[in-house]
Amino acid sequence: MKSFASDNYAGAHPEVLAAIAEANEGHAVAYGADPWTARSEATLRSHFGSESTSLLVFNGSAANVLCLRIACRPWEAAICSAHAHVNVDEAGAPEAVAGIKLLAVPTSDGKLTPDDVLSQLHRVGDEHAVQPSLVSITESTELGTRYAPGEIAALAEVAHAHGLRLHVDGARLANAAAAEGVGLGDLTTRAGVDLLSLGGTKNGMLFGEAVVLLDSHLRNGAVNLRKQTLQLASKGRFLAAQFVAMYEGDLWRRSAAHANAMATRLAGRLGRIPAVRITQPTEANGVFAIVPAAATRAARTTWPFYTWEPTTGEVRLMCSWDTTPEDVDEFSEALAQACAGA
Repeated sequence: MKSFASDNYAGAHPEVLAAIAEANEGHAVAYGADPWTARSEATLRSHFGSESTSLLVFNGSAANVLCLRIACRPWEAAICSAHAHVNVDEAGAPEAVAGIKLLAVPTSDGKLTPDDVLSQLHRVGDEHAVQPSLVSITESTELGTRYAPGEIAALAEVAHAHGLRLHVDGARLANAAAAEGVGLGDLTTRAGVDLLSLGGTKNGMLFGEAVVLLDSHLRNGAVNLRKQTLQLASKGRFLAAQFVAMYEGDLWRRSAAHANAMATRLAGRLGRIPAVRITQPTEANGVFAIVPAAATRAARTTWPFYTWEPTTGEVRLMCSWDTTPEDVDEFSEALAQACAGA
């Protein structure tokens, strides 16, 4: 099966699988006290700065929840877009597990602005109201758009001016960086971000994400919270080996740039179909479009993909590190035929 349903549908990159197999030789000290974990930590410091600290976890939901637990007290809240993954796709884990309220701001493109942040600060100091302490953004966003470095820096400036920290849900950070033509640190450390959920699974890893703390004041107790959040891997070398494979060289950029290029190709092909309307700029590896319902049903029988907004017929089409030009062209032709038949 090939699909445009999710970049999570794709398998693991051969270079990642080879790294896991290599790490499987012999015994190694458990719980992250192994050479692969040390190497992965050094690799991530090379991207995010010598003062950064990384904690490997099993998945993106855990990375986001752990970031919230590290950055917020029980009476505090995180400001995010209403479209943010932490708000719509974590099954309430930020509230249920981290105990942190989300202040979700409606946005048309999935991106917060400094004014959006300011709109949530009118009850700061009011003991009857939850107190904002964190701004959380998704890069690239759940709508396939991305923040430029300057936009992130502007959010960091307004957050810090009001005593808040800035968190990036970077499940697709690699896609944003590849599209911008910058390094991972340009969208985080050098833009003033305080902590980061760093993805890898959507870009070709088998499993695993990382919490990267860029503000040294956040380190205290972070390892304890990881353990308490059930995210300390006993055989940590298998998590770490993947991060070495993905981020020590340029695999992260190669995989993300390819997925982005396939999304651009797909948007171009779909733009030629009169019945299809692209709804968001294609700025990473996702394409959003309104498609006639009958055509969606017909095309989906052979090419799985998700309906994003049932009321309008908007669909989400995700490209992956292993999407081929032939996949894009065959799907586009199938959708064009389905639209003509509808």
